[in-house]
Amino acid sequence: MRQMTRREALTVAIGAGTAAIVLYGSDARATPDEAKEAIAKFTGGKTAEAGKITIDLPEIAENGNTVPLSVVVDSPMEANDYVSDIFVVGEGNPRPGVIHAKLTPASGKAKVSTRIRLASTQNIICIAKTSTGKLYTNQKLVKVTIGGCGG
Repeated sequence: MRQMTRREALTVAIGAGTAAIVLYGSDARATPDEAKEAIAKFTGGKTAEAGKITIDLPEIAENGNTVPLSVVVDSPMEANDYVSDIFVVGEGNPRPGVIHAKLTPASGKAKVSTRIRLASTQNIICIAKTSTGKLYTNQKLVKVTIGGCGG
Protein backbone atom coordinates (compact mmCIF):
# COMPACT_ATOMS: atom_id res chain seq x y z
CA MET A 1 0.00 0.00 0.00
CA ARG A 2 1.42 3.37 -1.06
CA GLN A 3 1.33 6.36 1.32
CA MET A 4 -0.10 9.68 0.18
CA THR A 5 2.34 12.58 -0.12
CA ARG A 6 1.68 15.96 1.48
CA ARG A 7 1.09 17.45 -1.96
CA GLU A 8 -1.50 14.81 -2.80
CA ALA A 9 -3.23 15.27 0.58
CA LEU A 10 -3.38 19.03 0.02
CA THR A 11 -4.81 18.53 -3.47
CA VAL A 12 -7.52 16.24 -2.08
CA ALA A 13 -8.36 18.73 0.70
CA ILE A 14 -8.62 21.64 -1.74
CA GLY A 15 -10.77 19.56 -4.06
CA ALA A 16 -13.10 18.58 -1.21
CA GLY A 17 -13.40 22.21 -0.10
CA THR A 18 -14.17 23.37 -3.62
CA ALA A 19 -16.79 20.64 -4.02
CA ALA A 20 -18.44 21.70 -0.75
CA ILE A 21 -18.63 25.31 -1.92
CA VAL A 22 -20.12 24.29 -5.26
CA LEU A 23 -22.65 21.93 -3.69
CA TYR A 24 -23.72 24.05 -0.74
CA GLY A 25 -23.10 27.52 -2.11
CA SER A 26 -21.01 30.37 -0.82
CA ASP A 27 -23.17 33.29 -1.86
CA ALA A 28 -24.85 34.11 1.45
CA ARG A 29 -27.49 36.82 1.33
CA ALA A 30 -29.73 38.19 4.02
CA THR A 31 -33.43 37.77 3.44
CA PRO A 32 -35.94 40.63 3.70
CA ASP A 33 -37.11 38.94 6.93
CA GLU A 34 -33.60 39.21 8.41
CA ALA A 35 -33.54 42.89 7.44
CA LYS A 36 -36.93 43.35 9.14
CA GLU A 37 -35.58 41.62 12.25
CA ALA A 38 -32.59 43.98 12.38
CA ILE A 39 -34.92 46.97 12.00
CA ALA A 40 -37.29 45.66 14.68
CA LYS A 41 -34.36 45.20 17.06
CA PHE A 42 -33.23 48.78 16.41
CA THR A 43 -36.72 50.30 16.73
CA GLY A 44 -37.87 48.12 19.62
CA GLY A 45 -40.79 46.99 17.45
CA LYS A 46 -42.16 50.51 17.00
CA THR A 47 -43.27 51.70 13.58
CA ALA A 48 -41.22 54.45 11.96
CA GLU A 49 -42.99 57.14 10.00
CA ALA A 50 -41.88 58.01 6.47
CA GLY A 51 -40.10 61.27 5.87
CA LYS A 52 -37.45 63.64 7.20
CA ILE A 53 -34.64 61.46 5.78
CA THR A 54 -32.80 62.23 2.54
CA ILE A 55 -30.68 59.42 1.10
CA ASP A 56 -27.95 60.30 -1.40
CA LEU A 57 -27.03 57.04 -3.09
CA PRO A 58 -26.46 56.27 -6.79
CA GLU A 59 -29.33 54.55 -8.59
CA ILE A 60 -26.83 52.27 -10.33
CA ALA A 61 -23.60 51.15 -8.67
CA GLU A 62 -21.24 49.70 -11.25
CA ASN A 63 -19.14 48.14 -8.50
CA GLY A 64 -20.66 47.14 -5.17
CA ASN A 65 -17.26 47.23 -3.42
CA THR A 66 -17.45 50.95 -2.73
CA VAL A 67 -20.78 52.73 -3.01
CA PRO A 68 -20.98 56.32 -1.69
CA LEU A 69 -23.79 56.90 0.81
CA SER A 70 -24.94 60.06 2.52
CA VAL A 71 -27.90 60.24 4.90
CA VAL A 72 -29.32 63.55 6.13
CA VAL A 73 -32.14 63.83 8.67
CA ASP A 74 -34.12 67.05 9.04
CA SER A 75 -33.65 67.79 12.74
CA PRO A 76 -33.03 70.88 14.90
CA MET A 77 -30.16 69.05 16.71
CA GLU A 78 -30.87 70.92 19.94
CA ALA A 79 -30.25 69.62 23.46
CA ASN A 80 -33.90 68.62 23.96
CA ASP A 81 -34.61 67.34 20.42
CA TYR A 82 -31.95 65.72 18.25
CA VAL A 83 -31.27 62.64 16.12
CA SER A 84 -29.48 60.18 18.38
CA ASP A 85 -29.05 57.25 15.96
CA ILE A 86 -29.04 56.59 12.23
CA PHE A 87 -29.29 52.92 11.20
CA VAL A 88 -28.82 51.74 7.60
CA VAL A 89 -29.91 48.28 6.43
CA GLY A 90 -29.19 46.49 3.15
CA GLU A 91 -31.79 43.84 2.38
CA GLY A 92 -29.45 41.75 0.22
CA ASN A 93 -26.14 41.88 2.09
CA PRO A 94 -24.81 38.89 4.02
CA ARG A 95 -25.35 40.96 7.19
CA PRO A 96 -28.25 43.37 6.82
CA GLY A 97 -26.93 46.04 9.21
CA VAL A 98 -24.70 48.24 7.07
CA ILE A 99 -24.00 51.14 9.45
CA HIS A 100 -25.16 52.36 12.87
CA ALA A 101 -24.14 55.94 13.66
CA LYS A 102 -24.63 57.57 17.06
CA LEU A 103 -25.04 61.36 17.19
CA THR A 104 -25.32 64.09 19.81
CA PRO A 105 -26.42 67.74 19.63
CA ALA A 106 -22.71 68.58 19.32
CA SER A 107 -22.76 66.86 15.90
CA GLY A 108 -24.32 70.05 14.54
CA LYS A 109 -26.14 68.29 11.70
CA ALA A 110 -27.85 64.93 11.54
CA LYS A 111 -25.72 63.76 8.62
CA VAL A 112 -23.49 60.75 7.98
CA SER A 113 -21.44 60.01 4.89
CA THR A 114 -19.46 56.88 4.11
CA ARG A 115 -18.85 54.24 1.48
CA ILE A 116 -20.61 50.91 1.79
CA ARG A 117 -20.36 47.46 0.21
CA LEU A 118 -23.40 46.02 -1.51
CA ALA A 119 -23.61 42.38 -2.51
CA SER A 120 -26.35 42.78 -5.12
CA THR A 121 -29.22 44.96 -6.28
CA GLN A 122 -31.24 45.76 -3.17
CA ASN A 123 -33.20 48.23 -1.11
CA ILE A 124 -31.24 50.38 1.30
CA ILE A 125 -33.40 51.30 4.30
CA CYS A 126 -32.50 54.15 6.66
CA ILE A 127 -34.06 54.63 10.08
CA ALA A 128 -33.44 57.63 12.33
CA LYS A 129 -34.17 57.64 16.05
CA THR A 130 -34.60 60.92 17.92
CA SER A 131 -33.91 61.75 21.56
CA THR A 132 -37.67 62.19 22.00
CA GLY A 133 -38.34 58.61 20.84
CA LYS A 134 -39.64 59.40 17.35
CA LEU A 135 -38.61 57.18 14.46
CA TYR A 136 -38.34 58.14 10.79
CA THR A 137 -37.57 56.01 7.76
CA ASN A 138 -36.84 56.17 4.05
CA GLN A 139 -35.49 53.72 1.50
CA LYS A 140 -33.89 53.64 -1.92
CA LEU A 141 -33.30 50.89 -4.47
CA VAL A 142 -29.73 50.53 -5.75
CA LYS A 143 -28.95 48.42 -8.80
CA VAL A 144 -25.53 46.76 -8.42
CA THR A 145 -23.86 45.40 -11.55
CA ILE A 146 -20.84 43.78 -9.81
CA GLY A 147 -21.42 42.67 -6.21
CA GLY A 148 -19.03 43.81 -3.49
CA CYS A 149 -19.58 41.13 -0.85
CA GLY A 150 -18.09 38.20 -2.71
CA GLY A 151 -20.63 38.43 -5.56
